[in-house]
Amino acid sequence: MPPISEILPFVLALAAAGVVAGLLAGMFGIGGGAILVPIFFHVFGLLGVPEEVRMHLALGTSLAIIVPTSIRSFMAHRQRGAVDMQLLKGWAIAVPLGTLLAAAVAAKASSTELRLIFAVIALVLAFRMIFNRASWQLGEDLPRNPFKFLVGVAIGILSGLMGIGGGVLNNTFMTLYGRPIHQAVATSSGVGVLISLPGLFGYLWAGWGEAGLPPFSTGYINWLAVALLIPITLLMAPYGARLAHAMSKRQLEMGFGIFLIVVSAQFFLSVYS
Repeated sequence: MPPISEILPFVLALAAAGVVAGLLAGMFGIGGGAILVPIFFHVFGLLGVPEEVRMHLALGTSLAIIVPTSIRSFMAHRQRGAVDMQLLKGWAIAVPLGTLLAAAVAAKASSTELRLIFAVIALVLAFRMIFNRASWQLGEDLPRNPFKFLVGVAIGILSGLMGIGGGVLNNTFMTLYGRPIHQAVATSSGVGVLISLPGLFGYLWAGWGEAGLPPFSTGYINWLAVALLIPITLLMAPYGARLAHAMSKRQLEMGFGIFLIVVSAQFFLSVYS
């Protein structure tokens, strides 16, 4: 076991990351993966984790943290009867399949490639948030299979490659097809379970035996970060939610969109500078 003097800076840096991630996750009403991944990438860099495994570790650890929060959120939404269980049952294979495919891609991809993938998807999501209009609609109800199944696979792949719970992607899909935003948000909590659980095992497998991983890591999951971040983010999220209530929905969308553009720009710069 590493000496306390080596572990303490790691713990303090991760605790600070948890405070920021919890506040922002509470403000923007998401699981926090899009926030945690760039924070983890920079914190792991400050702590000397090699660049070759840093992005992989950030993605896997983010998905592991989403597991308990998504399960807790799903159970709460389901009790209120707000979840579209039919959609989730239809995606019980599609979404986990996509997430496992993402882990397989991550196992072969370089840190540079993963950062570029994250940056591109973040940029697309940012423009969706900034230019979003309630009038945008593709249909009156969700499409049928095989298109719906393929959308589930795509959400799993994109979320697995970004280390997120898929809330932004599923919300977009459901609202474009006429579903109310409250049902979309509630159902996204279940999508988060379908993504985070296979994602956890996928990144465990993908990073098994990799060199250069920090202490307390199994595959691309750092358990010290998981143990620290879950209680801190859960503690800080309500404070972020209070801040959110002082802002309009449009201000929140703009704020999160700008945040994603900044993150995307940082990743592009880290690759090309």
